[in-house]
Amino acid sequence: MNIRELSNHLESLVIFRAVLDDAVVARLRTALGALEAGEGTVGALADFESALFAHTCDWTQYLLETVLEDENLCVRRRSPLPSEPALRACLARELDFLTELGALTLSRLLAMAGKEEAGQFLTPWEVSHADFAAAYEARAAQAGHRGYGMFAKYHVFTVSDGALVPVRCPDSQTLSELPGYEREREKVISNTRALLAGTGAANVLLYGDAGTGKSSTVKAIANAFAPEGLRLVEVKKHQLYQIPALMDELSRNPLKFILFIDDLSFTAGDDNFAALKAILEGSVSGSPRNIAVYATSNRRHLVKETFTDRDGDELYAADTRQEMMSLAARFGLTVTFLRPEKQRFREILLALAPQYGVDCPEEQLVERAEAFALRSGGRSPRVARQFLQLYGSGVTV
Repeated sequence: MNIRELSNHLESLVIFRAVLDDAVVARLRTALGALEAGEGTVGALADFESALFAHTCDWTQYLLETVLEDENLCVRRRSPLPSEPALRACLARELDFLTELGALTLSRLLAMAGKEEAGQFLTPWEVSHADFAAAYEARAAQAGHRGYGMFAKYHVFTVSDGALVPVRCPDSQTLSELPGYEREREKVISNTRALLAGTGAANVLLYGDAGTGKSSTVKAIANAFAPEGLRLVEVKKHQLYQIPALMDELSRNPLKFILFIDDLSFTAGDDNFAALKAILEGSVSGSPRNIAVYATSNRRHLVKETFTDRDGDELYAADTRQEMMSLAARFGLTVTFLRPEKQRFREILLALAPQYGVDCPEEQLVERAEAFALRSGGRSPRVARQFLQLYGSGVTV
C-alpha cells in the first residue's frame, strides 16, 4: 500500500466517518497530504505527533478508543452490529482497515513515501497490538452500560439551545455522604433501579422543606448508577418546551436517562406549565421507557396561587384551580422530605461530623448545632453541614 492508497482508504470511511473529524486523525490526514505532495513533511508529521502526545504516545490505543467511542450511524440506530448485509460488510472492511492503520509506525509510513531521511528529525510514536473488530464487538455488547460518543465519557449533561452539553466536573455527591432520610431515598433508588431494568419507572417529584437533600439525592443517585448506564440531564424550567425533541432523540439511545428539573414551581399563566403537563402525561406520543423525569420543589402544589386568583372573575374558576393542582398528581411517585425533628437532626449531625473532621463531645456538639440552627432558620441537613464546615474550620459559631 502506498501513501495515496492509504489516504484514499482513510477518506472512504462511511460508518466511522466522524473519526475523520478527530483532532489527531485530522492532523494525520494533513500529514498524508504533505507526504503525497512531497513538501512540508516534517512539520506536518510533527503536528500529528504533538496532537497525539498530548493524550498518549500509543497511536494504536488512541485510535482504538476513538473508534470505540464514535457515535456512528449504526449505534445511533440502536444497532452497533447492523443486520443489513451491506452495512455488515462495510463495518467489517472498515474495522480491518482501522486495525491496519492503528499498527502504522513512523518508519513504515516514511518508507511508503520514500522519505526515510525525515525520520532523523522525529521521535517515533508507539504502537501496540489490537484487534479493532473484536474490541468493537465487545464494546457493542456493553452499549447499554458504557454508551457511545460523549455518553461514554460523561454522565451528567445540561441543555443549551436544544443540544446536550456534557458537564466535565459534575457534583461528586455520594449516597454515603447523605445520612438521614434513608427511607425516603430508598423509594427514589428503587424507582431508578426499575428504570435501569426497563420494567417501567415513574416520574418522581421530590417535595419538601429547603435544605433536606432533595437535589443532592438525585445527583448522588446519578453518580452511583452511572456505571450501570444511567445518565443525568439537567433541564431548566425555561427549557421545558425543548424536552419533547430531546426525549425523542434520547429514546433511541441504549442508555437510561433522568431528566432533572430542580426547584420547580410555576406562576399562573406560565406557558411552561402546559409544556410539563404534556411531557408527564397527555401527549399523543408514548413515554420512552428509558427516560424518567425527576423534579424537586419546595411546594407541594407546584403552581403559585394568590387570593386574587381565587377571587377573579373567571366563570369556571374551580376548574382552573383543579387544573393547576393536577400537575403534581401527574408524577407517578411523590417523595416528601420534611424538616428533621430534633432526634433526626442529631443523628444527621453526628453522622456528618467525621466527614468534616470534627471531633467533639456529642452533647457539646449537638448543643452548639441546635443554637446555630435556631439562628439559621431551623434544622436541616444543609444547616448541619454549614455548622460543621464552620466549626471544623475553627470559626466561632
